[in-house]
Amino acid sequence: MVAALRKELVMRKGEFKEEMVETIYFGGGTPSVLETIEIQSIIDEVYKNYKVTDNPEITLEANPDDLSTEKIRALSESPINRLSIGIQSFHEADLQFMNRAHNATEALQSLQQAKAMGFDNLTIDLIYGTPGLTDTGWLENLNIFRDLDIGHLSSYCLTVEEGTALDHFVKKGTAKPVDEEQSARQFDLLLDFIDTNGYTQYEISNFAKPGMFARHNTAYWQGIPYLGLGPSAHSYDGSSRQWNVAHNANYMKAVTNKQNHFEREVLTTAQQYNEYLLTTLRTSWGVDWKRLSQLNSEAADQFLKEVIPFIEAGQVVEKEQQFTLTRTGKLLADRIAMELFVEE
Repeated sequence: MVAALRKELVMRKGEFKEEMVETIYFGGGTPSVLETIEIQSIIDEVYKNYKVTDNPEITLEANPDDLSTEKIRALSESPINRLSIGIQSFHEADLQFMNRAHNATEALQSLQQAKAMGFDNLTIDLIYGTPGLTDTGWLENLNIFRDLDIGHLSSYCLTVEEGTALDHFVKKGTAKPVDEEQSARQFDLLLDFIDTNGYTQYEISNFAKPGMFARHNTAYWQGIPYLGLGPSAHSYDGSSRQWNVAHNANYMKAVTNKQNHFEREVLTTAQQYNEYLLTTLRTSWGVDWKRLSQLNSEAADQFLKEVIPFIEAGQVVEKEQQFTLTRTGKLLADRIAMELFVEE
């Protein structure tokens, strides 16, 4: 797999000609199972074939159970300068419900050791809305996060995806369905917590202290082109999107034999407009009407009319042709975006 990733990096270097690589992100599963020497070899391949900025953000997603003391020490000596650790919860019952491989002790220890070994750019995931998670329990999770002095948090509501084990358990009645009132209440508690502890909600599910915004994720939300490598990885160049074959063995075989390993679609004007609207509406900087007008002037003019009911309802605010969601609007973000989409 590592050899295939390095080969794809070489094969696709022509797609980034003058662009500078500002962020490198190891994600999409369990990259923390890689040996540090393997991670280093991939990063070396990037530097050989691409122009890289002087101070790139290089993130590794990791599970707490993969982060032994020796592993963290090795990572601290590598070019990795940011860890994204999938904590999910500091409560044992939540972790067991979500079928996580780590326990609450490992969750806490992985963060303490990472900080002790010099990782000052950390982000964690926390999930709210899980059956059995009381409001008190949710606040305990947030307080532990605060007390650890971590600069970035990604926090998501539990969702039941079709075809998953949780979906099966809910349909059988062995697991409770997601309680929307509980989820909305715990999201509200999260926003109160953020407001009083020096964090900024710069995207609906992402919160950071000043200077700690995720540079990589922010690029997605700003529509900056990116190159995705590996099975299932997506790429975007501003006008088209492509995605690699999902099957690991098929991916490796195709790349090794220099065969076509991806599908591609050219985005229509309507798709570009709607994607911009969907992503930026979720952010603190909001929708720039001038940018909407550049994408589709007729639709942008219609937007000014269609957004009025949401402004009157206190869900959207406008300042100097920048449209952002209010606290109430953030609970309805996807629905509001869909109402403002342009049709094909």
